[in-house]
Amino acid sequence: MTGNRNLRAVASLFWSGNRSRLLAGALLSLATVLCGIALLGLSGWFITATAIAGLSLATALAFDVFAPSAGIRFLALARTASRYGERIATHDATLEVLAELRERLFRGWAVAGAARAMAARPARLLFRLTNDIDALDSLYLRVLVPLFSAAGAAVVAGLALGFIDIRLGVASSLFLLAVGLGVPTIAARHAQKPARRRAHALEVLRARSIDLVRGQSELAMAGRISAQREAVAEADRRLAEADDAMNRTETGVSITLGIAGAVLLAAILVAGAELAEAGRISAPVAALALLIGLTATEPFAALRRGAVELGRTLTAVRRVGPRLRAQDNTPANNEPDAAQTAACLTHVTAAHPGAAYPALAGVSLQIEQGERIAVIGASGAGKSSLLAALAGEMALVDGAVASLPAILFTQRTELFSDTLRGNLALANPAAGDDEMHVALEAAGLSRLLERLPFGLDTMLGEGGTGLSTGQARRLALARLLLRDEPVWLLDEPTEGLDRETANDVIARVGRFAAGRTLVVSTHIRREAEGADRILRMERGRILAEARRGTAEYSSLLDGLRPE
Repeated sequence: MTGNRNLRAVASLFWSGNRSRLLAGALLSLATVLCGIALLGLSGWFITATAIAGLSLATALAFDVFAPSAGIRFLALARTASRYGERIATHDATLEVLAELRERLFRGWAVAGAARAMAARPARLLFRLTNDIDALDSLYLRVLVPLFSAAGAAVVAGLALGFIDIRLGVASSLFLLAVGLGVPTIAARHAQKPARRRAHALEVLRARSIDLVRGQSELAMAGRISAQREAVAEADRRLAEADDAMNRTETGVSITLGIAGAVLLAAILVAGAELAEAGRISAPVAALALLIGLTATEPFAALRRGAVELGRTLTAVRRVGPRLRAQDNTPANNEPDAAQTAACLTHVTAAHPGAAYPALAGVSLQIEQGERIAVIGASGAGKSSLLAALAGEMALVDGAVASLPAILFTQRTELFSDTLRGNLALANPAAGDDEMHVALEAAGLSRLLERLPFGLDTMLGEGGTGLSTGQARRLALARLLLRDEPVWLLDEPTEGLDRETANDVIARVGRFAAGRTLVVSTHIRREAEGADRILRMERGRILAEARRGTAEYSSLLDGLRPE
């Protein structure tokens, strides 16, 4: 049942996006096959009829060579045009679907808990973004389209042969469908395990190779380089064994279909000879029937690779399907019922897998619009988990969260190997250059922008290489300013910055957060000063709460680090 749901999730993605082009690609593929069958059949008939007509002067003069030659030329041009159109339609449609699939997978991995789970296995994440997604193009290009065109060709070939002799047409069509579809189906079942082993071996090979390259120093110090090399070689051996098994299956399909084609050809040859001998058909018609049978088996040959790779495709469906379904089934945070409430947590309990105690344990909290709250506590007290729950990025065990649209400013600045504009556009794809310049100036990066040779088109390295820690943090702040959300959630926003930069970032956040609800998790005094309310957490619970102007408020501030 789960496998069917995963397959439906992927199939619905293909079908919902550009079904007209998908259907057009399949129909053009069928047209290409039918034009090929008709072209060879008509050519065979024409050559045979011309040879017979040339035996005498009277028949040669009476024979019309123009209509058949025009038909042959038309079919040749039509086959070329349909083949070209099929390539454009099928590949364009597939690439567009795969692009949408990548976007939806990113969104699926962004649901509560998914990103943390995938971050623990980065090699698996890389695998899904490359091999698994690319494997899904086989579902349409190598399975569905060849299946449609091959089945259509079998039916049309049967109809054409049926006009010659009804028994020959029915028998040929049934034989083509039984063998042409049955053999790939058996091959798909036989290749399923090797395909799964290949997918796993390729994932392991990549992960071990990356570990060998990136961890050379540590492996050398531990004396484990030789062992890691052997592990890489073992993964490569398993991959080669899986490839060999799949290639043997594909070869078996080719041989079986070749034998089936020879059997069908021999049967049509015998039947055509008997019909010609009985005077029911002419020699050119017999040649037509023979060549129709010869070309009718060719479309099924295109199924052999798709059948062998079906196991790989289904493995990819099993891997990516849950993320698509998780995105569809993940409810968004509800907005609070009260008019002046920005966010509300009601008996919220949440836990990290394997943790000794809950990250949040029965937390209830109401935050008013425009209120500024500082959440303090030791590392592991539950501050980041509270913000993640407010942002809808943490799965709840119990309770409910209602919040206005919120943006989470995390401890880690995520920058990508892209232009400055591209990194800013992550926050607001619709933002223009003027808006980006305003955000950069507000974040204190106007001087940096003036020094950059290509301005917003300046490329950044992976992780923001080329920027200092303070500049990277300011760039993340500029992205925050581009998001016009009513609730800002800041998780230790100045961690790792020097005093001057940290004070400047805090001042800018305070200035531009005017009118917004601000929740800051911190253990540093400068980040908590100015808050309307301070919450102290321990072991996932709110143990103390103090409002500005009270003695307890001052006491909680005094307990924080001064820098």
